[in-house]
Amino acid sequence: MKNIPLYLQLIRWDRPAGWLLLLWPTLSALWIASGGFPGWHLLLVFTLGTILMRSAGCCVNDVADREFDKHVKRTAQRPVTSGKLSVGQALRFGALLALAAFALVLTTNAVTVLWSFAALAVALVYPYAKRYVSMPQAVLGVAFSFGIPMAFSAVQGGPRWQVFSAAGWSGVTLSTVWASVPPVAWWLLLGNLFWVLAYDTEYAMVDRDDDLKIGMKTSAITLGRFDVAGVMAFYAAYLVIWAVALIPYALGAIFYVAIGVAALQALWHWTLVRGRGRDGCFKAFRLNHWVGFAVFVGVAGSYLRG
Repeated sequence: MKNIPLYLQLIRWDRPAGWLLLLWPTLSALWIASGGFPGWHLLLVFTLGTILMRSAGCCVNDVADREFDKHVKRTAQRPVTSGKLSVGQALRFGALLALAAFALVLTTNAVTVLWSFAALAVALVYPYAKRYVSMPQAVLGVAFSFGIPMAFSAVQGGPRWQVFSAAGWSGVTLSTVWASVPPVAWWLLLGNLFWVLAYDTEYAMVDRDDDLKIGMKTSAITLGRFDVAGVMAFYAAYLVIWAVALIPYALGAIFYVAIGVAALQALWHWTLVRGRGRDGCFKAFRLNHWVGFAVFVGVAGSYLRG
């Protein structure tokens, strides 16, 4: 019981912005795939699953980065880095959270179960990408966006609650798994990847000086003096791709007003990060979930018409 506060600190329970950044695009995709409210079952599966997997990701990330985090003022007191929790404790807790999320996926359908393994693989790769990839935020973008194709497969990939029966797996092939996710889902994933690049570059700008000292690779370092311009270009790519990709769905004025509201927020974030101050960059990152919320409100509100 004495370690409960440490486990809550490990999964950033006091900072819900992290899982909200994953939740809003996932729920937007769920509404689009369902043509409106997806039902309480899928809503709970994807909401709880998002929280659980983000929390599990924090456990893996802190274990992978524990030696680097000692040299970064903002992260030096994290439970694993400071030694208050052991590596084994963090990994066991992360595995428990991931298994709980997988149990939720098992209530959907066979193809979504298969897609969940791909999502897990990308999530496990990300913490180590920072050693080798110049813009590891792109890997994070795929990991943070994988709820989008999974939402489509959960709605369109076959009957639910039959994962443990032969009927649930009959006819499941690589082609049917791929076909369960329409092209629009991959366009939305691409757009969302650019949003992740935007807000995680802001996040990386906070720690740039420390990351340079310890040899960590980030988009903020790679972009150099073009970091602010890059952030704004990423925001623009995200909003344009989502707006264009969803034209066939005729979401109407509500959706495009929401895109405009999200764009205004992005412009406000420019005022926060253009000076490259730590406080401004961290504030921009921390408030980014409102950008995703605006887009979700536009999507969900469009299906409430008439």
